[in-house]
Amino acid sequence: MKRKGVSSPDNNDVDQLWLLIGKVHHKRMLVKQRELKPYDIPIRHLRLLATIQELGSKATLLAIAKKVERKVSVISQQTMNMEKYGLVKRVHVQPRSRLLTIELTEKGLASTKINGKSKAMREIMEVLDGKEQHQLHSLLNKLLVKLNKYTIE
Repeated sequence: MKRKGVSSPDNNDVDQLWLLIGKVHHKRMLVKQRELKPYDIPIRHLRLLATIQELGSKATLLAIAKKVERKVSVISQQTMNMEKYGLVKRVHVQPRSRLLTIELTEKGLASTKINGKSKAMREIMEVLDGKEQHQLHSLLNKLLVKLNKYTIE
């Protein structure tokens, strides 16, 4: 869809934009990893812990998978690993039931508070003023909506 009076970027420009988005994501992950090093917790666990906390008693594997847009098998494996770290408990809804809910342990709950201590992400985002942050949010959401149309389940 071409907007009136706006030239369409060529393929090289489009490729450069996608590369730039990838670089931003990669650098963000490196900064976040460095920030989490003293706490000995992987980034992938933090997102799941926050999701489990948000879902509360409704934190089933399926609910978590939908929320983070991953396959149930992936979430199942990750929660098993997190259980080994002592971050969560996998609890059967009823005896002999296959349905599991995922609960945070004390260690898991304490780990969710680590995200609140993160200064780097806020400091980095402060290079954009409020209006620019809002515009970026809007633009990235627009891309995400379009990307979701191309996602093959």
